Amino acid sequence: MFVAFWLVGCDGANWNNPYPKAESGANILYSSFDARPKHLDPAVSYVSNEYQFIGQIYTPPLQYHYLKRPYTLIPLAAAKMPAVRYFDAKGRQLAATADAAAIAFSEYTIEIRPGIRYQPHPAFARDKQGKFLYHALNEQQLASIYTLADFEKVDSRELVAEDFVYQIKRLAHPGLHSPIFGIMSGYVVGLKDYATRLKQVRDEETTGLQDKEGYYLDLRQHPLEGVSALDRYRYRIRIKGKYPQLQYWLSMPFFAPMPAEADRFYSQAGLIKRNITLDWYPVGSGPYMLTVNNPNLEMVLERNPYFEGEVYPGEGEPGDAEAGLLNDAGKPLPFIDKVVYRLERETIPYWSKFLQGYYDSSGISSDSFDQAVSITTQGEPTLTDDMREKGIQLLTAVTTSTYFSGFNMRDPVIGGNSRRARLLRRAIAIATDYEEYISIFNNGRGLAAQGPLPPGLFGHRQGEAGINPYVYDWVNGRAKRKSIKEARELLAKAGYPNGINKKTGERLVINFDTAASGPDAKARLDWWRKQFKKLNIDLVIRSTDFNRFQDKMRNGTAQMFEWGWNADYPDPENFMFLLYGPNSKADRGGENGANYNNASFNALFDKMKNMDNSPARQKIIDQMVEIARRDGPWLWGLHPKAFSLHHGWVKNSKPNLMANNTLKYKRIDPMQRAEQRKAWNRPITWPLWSMLVIFIALILPGIISYRRKEHGTGGQG
Repeated sequence: MFVAFWLVGCDGANWNNPYPKAESGANILYSSFDARPKHLDPAVSYVSNEYQFIGQIYTPPLQYHYLKRPYTLIPLAAAKMPAVRYFDAKGRQLAATADAAAIAFSEYTIEIRPGIRYQPHPAFARDKQGKFLYHALNEQQLASIYTLADFEKVDSRELVAEDFVYQIKRLAHPGLHSPIFGIMSGYVVGLKDYATRLKQVRDEETTGLQDKEGYYLDLRQHPLEGVSALDRYRYRIRIKGKYPQLQYWLSMPFFAPMPAEADRFYSQAGLIKRNITLDWYPVGSGPYMLTVNNPNLEMVLERNPYFEGEVYPGEGEPGDAEAGLLNDAGKPLPFIDKVVYRLERETIPYWSKFLQGYYDSSGISSDSFDQAVSITTQGEPTLTDDMREKGIQLLTAVTTSTYFSGFNMRDPVIGGNSRRARLLRRAIAIATDYEEYISIFNNGRGLAAQGPLPPGLFGHRQGEAGINPYVYDWVNGRAKRKSIKEARELLAKAGYPNGINKKTGERLVINFDTAASGPDAKARLDWWRKQFKKLNIDLVIRSTDFNRFQDKMRNGTAQMFEWGWNADYPDPENFMFLLYGPNSKADRGGENGANYNNASFNALFDKMKNMDNSPARQKIIDQMVEIARRDGPWLWGLHPKAFSLHHGWVKNSKPNLMANNTLKYKRIDPMQRAEQRKAWNRPITWPLWSMLVIFIALILPGIISYRRKEHGTGGQG
């Protein structure tokens, strides 16, 4: 026993380390996931927990610059930014400055970088005669196949323009149901008809087949009018009208290349039955490849041995150099060899392992917020002493999201564009203290909104130029909410002195529709009542289930409501359309939940939406924001702040809330991590030694007595 204790104590490894000893000091990043990714097929996936993986695996034409703000698109698989040409309805080319109304078609020509190669994969493996080894597997060959790793041979090939065309065609595949097909079919020339034609082909070719699951629809045999390969490294996308937002879509996995070999390989019924599919095993050309997919335990990304040609950026925004974010400028990517994601369903175990150094980064849950962060008297977040002693770093960023409460502009009391209604909404906006809301319910993690556009987007104004003058004053270099006294004065001008309707003598009652319910929502809803109480207005909370709430929104019967929006792409059009009249939810089923309809705003939106970013576009945006602030269809709400923690051995961490492929920029110091883990997790062995001493003390008298007895017996004999 003594030898066993001694050996354990001299081993040098932490007893509670959840990772193999062989990984100590290895260039491995440790992270987690809390739910199984449902789709890893880039034509289907559209969820953040899936992009966590496929963003590192696939290489769309474009990407967001890691460091620059506002968010800026740069080439990824593309050799340069797409070339765009405009044409009128008669096919005549127009100038780049042509009015959007005159543009019938836009053509995007994308040139990709030569030399990009796919990860090693059995779909590319061939025999000596050049025939694919695994594209027609029989039952005998499949007998020993359980995972992708069971295939003996793998190979690779160069990425070509036709692979991008093939993937765009897949958006219309009748068996995939891509979530962006509806949007893209309205822009990509011929895509809607292409989907109809593919369905007809599939139905005809599968008629009479007993096993339709293994049917392969070869999209190479079916041309798509609006998308074609020009040569090995160039392809063209033709869209209807002018739609500059297409470039943002070109940064998403939907437009990443897909080799036809992979589609053919994964279409085999025998592989589908074994769950060896594109949804389970991606095939990409990015810096990493998925080598382990065990959603009940872990998922593992490893460096793609064929990835090359990309380096760490050499420029950013002010302050990046001082923060050390340019120290690796020009060095080849990626820096990390392997990433291990462990399943963690609960936040408390994850948090404990992060503090022990077994996870490299962490978010901050409400349960651990006070342990990690303290708020200064100026309202700024800072790390607690315990976190600073561990060398942990806090990173914050305002998200490209907005959460707001809206007024139904069709409502006879709170809606409409009369002076009375505008003053009423403005009084409520002043009284609703979102700074207090952020402090109480978000742990200070948010920024009170001044309009529809969050920071980081073109069109958002900072400082005094960006405040909402109807709700805030600019005082000592900061936005200060107007006083409740001013709100009451506005309420009186609206015809409700002290909250009483002058015409009826009754107190004003406003209905607040929400899907929130239960104990967790009670405190927040009580807070809402308190805000209206400042104006002596009765707020009636009408809680219901989400489906019923959605019905009210669709029917336009809600009076006030809660809503939110996360950016699909960082363009002002993606937020301004939430206030565009023809996008009314009640009238058109759109995303304008407030049913706001201002002719001047609508006209400016029509002009602005397809403009390139420029001073002229900024001027129009400023006009639109002013109109919306004056009319006040929303309580402008808040933009949440994302908080994250990183250990000191994690380098190049900067929040980028639009990019989904940032893993390649991260670097770690594995030796520093190993030393810190050892220091933070020294085993407490004295209880074991005490138990050993007690054990010896308990059995020693018995041993002595037994030996004496044996000795005495031996003497008598």
